[in-house]
Amino acid sequence: MKPSTIDQVIKDLEAIIARSEQTKSPLGYFAALYHRVTIKVKEGIDSNFFEDGARMEQLDIVFAQRYIDAYHAYQNNEPHNQSWKIAFDLSKEFWPIVLQHLLIGMNAHINLDLGIAAAEISKGKNIDDLKIDFYKINDILSSLVYEVQEELVNIWPMLKRILQHTRNVDDFFVDFSMELARDGAWRFARQLAATPEGEWAKMIHNRDLKVAQKGNLVTVPGWVASSAFKIVRLGERGSIIDKIDQLTVNE
Repeated sequence: MKPSTIDQVIKDLEAIIARSEQTKSPLGYFAALYHRVTIKVKEGIDSNFFEDGARMEQLDIVFAQRYIDAYHAYQNNEPHNQSWKIAFDLSKEFWPIVLQHLLIGMNAHINLDLGIAAAEISKGKNIDDLKIDFYKINDILSSLVYEVQEELVNIWPMLKRILQHTRNVDDFFVDFSMELARDGAWRFARQLAATPEGEWAKMIHNRDLKVAQKGNLVTVPGWVASSAFKIVRLGERGSIIDKIDQLTVNE
């Protein structure tokens, strides 16, 4: 059943986390981060952080459903978009570090899904009325990324030293900044909203291909960054389950 409230979204994400722990799958890393984001959004709605709490809950539900649908389609070997396929396929490889799994999921979800969700809930309305709250949800995500980075140091202690001494790795993070992703997602949302609905499928397909290509920044970041990430990967502490637990919000 598709969720109709943000509480149901949280439960669906918890089910994905639980399944990932049972199967020892790195897919649980992004699910755990997204679970944290959704709880923060719920807290923001409850505290009147957003201009329109009811609209934000609707956006959160439509936004999350795209990830949940993609996850289950992948599990059932059903067709799904290229951006998420690249993200999910990464879970089958040994060398990607936790941060790569998080970034490749964020690439698909922010650069593709967020704009679609914003356009969906703005049908028949002025999408520009959504802009302030649209940017606020990204502020929440950005703040959690910084928070999670500090926690990930416990998983791979060498990370700080590598970032301090390897410019190419630092450039990798800059190229994949949250601000650029947010602005691109908003532009796409406005373009989609201004397009006749009959042409949406083609626009979404073309966008999906571009986002999938951008994912190469994460999966193939270059020789220097790849070598550094391998060092980090060998130094990561704990099992997949331990890492998922580290990323999961403590309630």
